[in-house]
Amino acid sequence: MKKESQIKIRQATTSDIPAMNELFRKDLGYKECTLEIVKKQFAGLDNSREAVFLAEAECTGTHNDTPDSRSRIAGVIHVEKYNVLYFPTMANILGLAVAADYRRQGIGSALLKRAEEWARQNGAYSMRLNSGESRLQAHDFYRAQGYTDDKKQLRFIKKI
Repeated sequence: MKKESQIKIRQATTSDIPAMNELFRKDLGYKECTLEIVKKQFAGLDNSREAVFLAEAECTGTHNDTPDSRSRIAGVIHVEKYNVLYFPTMANILGLAVAADYRRQGIGSALLKRAEEWARQNGAYSMRLNSGESRLQAHDFYRAQGYTDDKKQLRFIKKI
């Protein structure tokens, strides 16, 4: 029998750091991400201008004819107020990840909707995000959520 998920979106807490680290490593592909990095960055969040929300999936169904009920962190989104001098306040999605075995169940959509709600409550007039060129399925997902890709750009990084 197919599993059915009930999704609860909530604010992340420090006890969620290991689950977030796993999502960043496995599902976003950031192999260099460590538990220590996530702990440090989470501790430094500025709650006046950014938020982290989690999708907690309560799964019910059967596995080998045995009732199965458990809760798992199935997705994460990190959003921030984004201010530049040349546009009104926007919100920037800094990261969105959904565990591979929970995709196509509405979790990414629910996380985006919660981030958009937070953005409206914090005075943003629009949302923005960057998505890697190779993440074609993610691009299709964002378009299906009403996002448009308005320009191509390069990202430059210099370690200092």
